[in-house]
Amino acid sequence: MNVIDYKCPSCGSGMVFDSDTGTLTCRSCGRQDNIEQTSDPLGQRTASANEVHEYHCTSCGAVIVAEAETAATTCSFCGSAVVLGDRLSGKLAPGLVIPFSISKEKATQAFKKWCRNGLLTPNKFMEANRIKGVTGVYVPFWLYELHNKVDVQGHATKVRTYTRGDYRYTETDHYDIYRRLQLDYVGVPVDASERLNDQLMDRLEPFPYNQLKSFKTPYLAGYVAEKYSYTDEELLPRAKNKIRDYIEESISASVKGYTSTHLTNKQIDTRVKNTDYCLIPVWLFQYNFNRKIYTFAMNGPTCKVVGKPPLSKVKISAWFAGVFGVTLLALELISWSMGGGFL
Repeated sequence: MNVIDYKCPSCGSGMVFDSDTGTLTCRSCGRQDNIEQTSDPLGQRTASANEVHEYHCTSCGAVIVAEAETAATTCSFCGSAVVLGDRLSGKLAPGLVIPFSISKEKATQAFKKWCRNGLLTPNKFMEANRIKGVTGVYVPFWLYELHNKVDVQGHATKVRTYTRGDYRYTETDHYDIYRRLQLDYVGVPVDASERLNDQLMDRLEPFPYNQLKSFKTPYLAGYVAEKYSYTDEELLPRAKNKIRDYIEESISASVKGYTSTHLTNKQIDTRVKNTDYCLIPVWLFQYNFNRKIYTFAMNGPTCKVVGKPPLSKVKISAWFAGVFGVTLLALELISWSMGGGFL
């Protein structure tokens, strides 16, 4: 089976995943099925990614047009939720998923609230009534477990100053330092979608990984899902880069207590202990303002919004004028308190 959809056993209508109840739900008759107790047709497949080139909707027979990265979508003719099974099987099969837990309506309300909080955005933008489209997307991520062996060598000093009699002494002790650290990081996330901006996805973090579940295709019904564009090996440099600052902080913490430190040698050996392929829920908003489309992304479970809204030149000028006025007033008060005048 190349196209997977879910028909209601009671009335025959299409069923979708309901984020409010966490069930596979029929919107026609109200039937709700527990996903954990629902058989997954994908589990019976071992197809390769390039096996199928054309898909047909099982409800109306129409040809389903989908980009190469798409793994779940809706039929453009009848609106049925479909999962492209061959794009989620074999090496492309996710192991984990964080299901959508915020409905489209609640996500839209949260986005409008975020728009109204823009202190430097134009007033018309803050009306939040120009939403052009809202799409729930399962974004492919790799989660890395990285074990790091860190060896550091260097030189450090401790300086002590004291007074004895009429003399003031400065005493400097020199030390050769060596540190060996074992630093393990679990669940380092890197998005594997070519179409979505990496910086945008990084800013959406953190995601609630305690909500991870074993993957089942019913979670995708009614949403768009993408398969990964890059393998875990191809994205390993990005994963290493994401933990670099944490490693540097740990190294700095290990050599505290000295007046000065100078590291002469630093070796970091990073090994991949495990990788998990998972799908993470993201709401994408298309916002139409002044004939330009702005794209914003929302963390599915937490409603955190990221993106670049338009800025009001008038509000920015007023803000700088206000900051300048407050600074000038503060300087004037300091000057008068010292017995003079600033102006």
